[in-house]
Amino acid sequence: MGMIVQGATGDWEVVIGLEVHAQVSSKAKLFSGSATEYGAEQNTQVSFVDAAMPGMLPVINEMAVEQAVRTGLGLKAQINKFSVFDRKNYFYADLPQGYQISQYLQPIVGEGKMLIDLKDGSTKEIGITRLHLEQDAGKSIHDQHPTNTLVDLNRSGVALMEIVSEPDIRSPEEAAAYVKKLRSILRYLGTCDGNMEEGSMRADVNVSVRKPGDPFGTRCEMKNINSLRFIQQAIVYEANRQVDILEAGGTIDQETRLYDSVKGETRSMRSKEEAHDYRYFPDPDLLPLEFDDAFVEKIKSQLPELPDDKKARFIEELGLTAYDAGVLVAEKEVADYFEAVAEGRDAKLSANWVIGELFGNLNRTGKSLSESPVSADALGKLIDLIKDGTISNRIAKEVFEEMFDSGKAAADIVEEKGLKQVSDTGAIEAAIDEVIAANPDKLEEYRGGKDKLLGFFMGQVMKATGGKANPGVVNKILKPKLDG
Repeated sequence: MGMIVQGATGDWEVVIGLEVHAQVSSKAKLFSGSATEYGAEQNTQVSFVDAAMPGMLPVINEMAVEQAVRTGLGLKAQINKFSVFDRKNYFYADLPQGYQISQYLQPIVGEGKMLIDLKDGSTKEIGITRLHLEQDAGKSIHDQHPTNTLVDLNRSGVALMEIVSEPDIRSPEEAAAYVKKLRSILRYLGTCDGNMEEGSMRADVNVSVRKPGDPFGTRCEMKNINSLRFIQQAIVYEANRQVDILEAGGTIDQETRLYDSVKGETRSMRSKEEAHDYRYFPDPDLLPLEFDDAFVEKIKSQLPELPDDKKARFIEELGLTAYDAGVLVAEKEVADYFEAVAEGRDAKLSANWVIGELFGNLNRTGKSLSESPVSADALGKLIDLIKDGTISNRIAKEVFEEMFDSGKAAADIVEEKGLKQVSDTGAIEAAIDEVIAANPDKLEEYRGGKDKLLGFFMGQVMKATGGKANPGVVNKILKPKLDG
């Protein structure tokens, strides 16, 4: 369901398109051999090429090209075996060359599509316009000195994939779902780590409004937003701002705006440049990028199973619900963990334990899955103990908490605490006889037709055995005795 802004003159529909900049996972930059590690000391990862020393020539990093093609295949997009690097000219203190090497009319990847998963369990297809490779600029730092701006060129020349969506997104929720899904696909592919806090994934958000059924309105672009929450807040603020202007009889200027997350508002940065303002032309130092089918086929043959395919397999082959499958495939490491737990076991039971107990305890302690004290193997062994009747489901929950807090194995905890479920029919029969003898009035009522009292007797027997009696065995012996 799209976002509708209710104005005095009726409803307005919000139209959104996203340009996501994803930093390519590679050890070197796009056109130089400098390192790309995050968090290095300023200006320690800068080669002569990155610093734009005269006479330095860019050399394309094949790994970055492979990663772009891999991403294109993951987005079911057109791979262009012939693409061109252009110079996009503009002046900025942290852009030492005075231009950015990017791709304009002939990008490496063309049209694709992606399914986004919405809260109500439905999916929606969002078109991908293109993906191109470009180099990042450096970073201007304004808060280290009272009067000067400092420049760190460590990011200068880092390879980025700019992934542009069609204006198919209609609400802040859909925008967040799009970025989430894109991030998930990139992480499955290993082409970008998707770390928004470190800036390795950031989004430019284009927003316009229109009366439903009208042509698209004029859009404004909000630059470099690096969290899902801020993307959603910026869209809500900007849509309402545009509706207010249009309803007052004004017009929207196409411009670039900044989202201020502290004040929760957008502000004008500059009027939007058109492509000709950047004087794009093919970079004379770089030949067009050409590769053959064999290069693409080799990458295609190494693609991992992506979230949508994995979700479909979990539903069809493992019998999971669409909801559970969706939760489990959203992050690759969760899917891998679940598959290790479910290997050779009941998949639904495994899913319940991962989503319920494991996630619950991770949330309780603020840990991520990689920090979990309970490995997939250890959780699997706990599930085996439930399956073979050693412990009941209820006791297993206590055992799991103990495993989570102490890191001990399930079998050891069960042994130490004497938690084994009693399946010995002799012991259970004795307990049942005692319970029946102690409740003659209830027995009479049961035999007089109050079937519901079966639950009461079950509960009493479980209580008498400290919760350790195997419920299946109790049921088998209890019912015939009650029926007399």
